Amino acid sequence: MSNPSTWWRNAVIYQIYPRSFADSSGDGYGDLPGIIDRLPYLTQLGVDAVWLSPFYLSPMADAGYDVADYRVVDPLFGETADAHELISRAHDLGLRIIIDLVPNHTSDEHEWFRAAVAAGPGSSEREMYLFRDGQGEHGELPPNNWSSVFGNSAWTRLHHADGAPEQWYLHLFDVKQPDLNWNDERVRAAFDDVLRHWLDAGVDGFRVDVAHGLAKKPGLPDQKEVTELLGTNMGPMWDQDGVHEIYRRWHGVLTEYDGDRALVAEAWVPDLDRLALYVRPDEMQQAFNFAFLNAPWDAATYRTVIRDSIAANDAVGAPTTWVLSNHDVMRHASRLGRADTGNRNSAGPEDPQPDHELGLRRARAATLMMLALPGSAYIYQGEELGLPEHTTMPHEFRQDPIWERSDHEQVGRDGCRVPMPWTADAPALGFSPTGRTWLPQPESYRLLAVDQQIDVPGSTWSLYRDALALRKSYALGDGSLEWVNDLGDDVVGFTTGDVTVLSNVSGVPVALPDGEILISSTPVDAELPTDATVWLRRS
Repeated sequence: MSNPSTWWRNAVIYQIYPRSFADSSGDGYGDLPGIIDRLPYLTQLGVDAVWLSPFYLSPMADAGYDVADYRVVDPLFGETADAHELISRAHDLGLRIIIDLVPNHTSDEHEWFRAAVAAGPGSSEREMYLFRDGQGEHGELPPNNWSSVFGNSAWTRLHHADGAPEQWYLHLFDVKQPDLNWNDERVRAAFDDVLRHWLDAGVDGFRVDVAHGLAKKPGLPDQKEVTELLGTNMGPMWDQDGVHEIYRRWHGVLTEYDGDRALVAEAWVPDLDRLALYVRPDEMQQAFNFAFLNAPWDAATYRTVIRDSIAANDAVGAPTTWVLSNHDVMRHASRLGRADTGNRNSAGPEDPQPDHELGLRRARAATLMMLALPGSAYIYQGEELGLPEHTTMPHEFRQDPIWERSDHEQVGRDGCRVPMPWTADAPALGFSPTGRTWLPQPESYRLLAVDQQIDVPGSTWSLYRDALALRKSYALGDGSLEWVNDLGDDVVGFTTGDVTVLSNVSGVPVALPDGEILISSTPVDAELPTDATVWLRRS
C-alpha cells in the first residue's frame, strides 16, 4: 500500500465543473453551496478527492478561466467564505480538495493588466505581460504569426483614448486572457503568494491550467504550423524547458506545508518522456495522461500508451495519472461511439451523430480498464451516470469563446459542460430549484439522472461505485502490471496483484480464463463479448 501521505499516488479524483454541478440559489448556475450539499454523494460513490474548476472572481469570458482576482470567489458561485466552508466540510467527510490555478494568463480586468495598459509602452508594469511593438511600417502587423488556441491571431492591438494605435499584447486563448510574462520576478512572487493563500486555507493541491504554456521560446519566433486546440503541435509557445524552473519553485512552496500537497499538470505534451519531466521528484506530483484520453478504440494503441506511460513515469518515480473525460473534450460515452473514436472535439447538430448505445458500452469498458491501472485516476462529473455529450445543442445557446473566435467552425466545449441531472421529475432535472439552467439539458439526461441509477444493479453509477470499492480493496492503484498476451490482438489483458483485467476492444467474443468474476462492464458468462471489460480474481 502507498504511504497515506502520498495519497495522490493512487487517488481517484472527481472533477467538479462548479457552474454545472448543483445550483442552490436558483439562478441557473451551479455554486459552492450546491457543491457542499452534494458532498455526501461523492463519498457514497467512493472517490478520494475533488478537483474544482475555477470559482474565482471573473468576467467569465472563458467560464472563469479568465481570473480577475485569485483570492476572491465570484458572486456567481457564492461568497469567499463558502470556499473555506467547502474545504472544511470535504475534509470532515474524508475528501481532499484540489483547486484550479490559472497561471498562464489573467483576465484583462485583473488589476495587473489594467495597470499595465494605463502605464503605457516601456513601463515596468507592462513587463508583467507580453507587450510588443507590431511589425510593418507603422506597427500595423502582429509581432509574430502565433495563433490563438481559440482561433485567429494570438495578438490584439491596444489603442489610445483618441483611437491612435499602440502596442500589441499576447493572448494564447481569448482576447480577454492576456498571457503573463513568467520571466518577471513580480509574477513569480505573486503566484507564490496565491499558492500560500489557498494552502493556508487548507487545500490539498492545485491543478495547473495550461502547465506547458508558461514559458515561451526566447525572442517569440514565428510558429511553423497552425496551432491546434490546446496546442498539441508543440510550437514555440508550448513545453519550453523554462517551465520546470517554475514548478521546482512551487514544489518548494508546497513542502512548507504538512499533508503532502500536490501539483497536477494539465500539460498537452504528446511525448510521454517529455511529459514525465513535469513529475520529477522536485516538481509536480501528477500530470494528466492525455495520450490515454486521446487513444482511439484500438487494442494495440491502448497497450502501447499504457506500456510507454508507465515506463516513462517509472523512470522518474512518479505515478501515471489516467483520465478519459474532462471539461475540455467530448465525453467519452459519446467519443467512443463515433466513427473517429480518437477525435476529442465536440459535434454540433449538423455533424454526424455518435452511436450513443455503442459509445456507452465502450465507455463502461474503457472505464473499467482505466480504474484497474496502477496510479491515480480522474473522473469527470456525470461520467458515472454515462452522460453523453449534448451534440444537438442549438447554436444560440453556445457560450464557449471557441464558437465565436473560430468563426463558427468549431462548436466548442459547451456540450460536455451541461448541468448535472439529479432527479428525473424535478425542475432542471434537480440541478436548480427554479428550473433554470445556463445551458440546456438534453432529454436523454432524464433517464440517466442520479435518482434513476443510484444503487440500481447494472446502472453505470453502480458500476463506478462497485469498481471504486474493488479498486480499493484490491489496492489496484498501488499495483504493478504484467501483460496477458494469449487472448488475441484485440484484447488488452493484464494482471495486477490477484486481479486479471481483460478488455475485448474490437474482436470476436473470447473464452474467459479461470477465475471468479469480480465485476464486468456488461453481463458475461463463459465468454467476454466485444466492447467489454471484466475483472477476474485468479484461482
